[in-house]
Amino acid sequence: MTIRARLVPYSLIALSLIPVVAGAFRVTELAAGAPIDDGNARFFADPVPVVLHIVGATVYCLVGAFQFDAVLRRRRPGWHRIAGRVLVPCGLVAALSGVWMAVAYDVPPIDGLGVMLLRLVFGSAMALSIVLGFLAVRRRDFTAHRAWMMRGYAIGLAAGTQAFTHVPWLLTGNTPDMLGRFAAMAAGWLINLAVAEWFIRRSRRPARTGTAAPTPVPVG
Repeated sequence: MTIRARLVPYSLIALSLIPVVAGAFRVTELAAGAPIDDGNARFFADPVPVVLHIVGATVYCLVGAFQFDAVLRRRRPGWHRIAGRVLVPCGLVAALSGVWMAVAYDVPPIDGLGVMLLRLVFGSAMALSIVLGFLAVRRRDFTAHRAWMMRGYAIGLAAGTQAFTHVPWLLTGNTPDMLGRFAAMAAGWLINLAVAEWFIRRSRRPARTGTAAPTPVPVG
């Protein structure tokens, strides 16, 4: 039972490692003064938003995964509240810096206007979800709090899923065109949100007689 209960948080950590490693590489590149090319010029010209985004998203994804650990929650009941106080600001930094980058940086040719709009929409949705989740817990509405925090975390974790939605092009050795890039990016966010909504709805079903209802642990 303990292994099954911890399958979700450790799966989330594994998925988080994809953007975390990529982010660590980017920060190292900026700190070490790597050669500037078309792929990183915008980050060297204005490193503040990308560094804030990487740090905020790394803490949010990794620490947030442990909010789904039912065993940890039972053994350390104060963990959830303390971690939430860290995750709310980190999540907002990750979301709002993502919006900042979408607006302030030059759009790579492969992204185009479509991907920029996706980043604006989902970055704003992530920030709004976290704020709504925070307001819900302040009024002691734990059901709404859980749902909004799960949605915010799903959006924040999409970079890991997007690595898999790009796999068809990686396998063929091709670079996606603008439409393919848009589709792959959108799919990552939508898949995560669909999974989150499934868990939210599942947790709201009445428990069967003699069976405890499964309750996903909120993020903040």
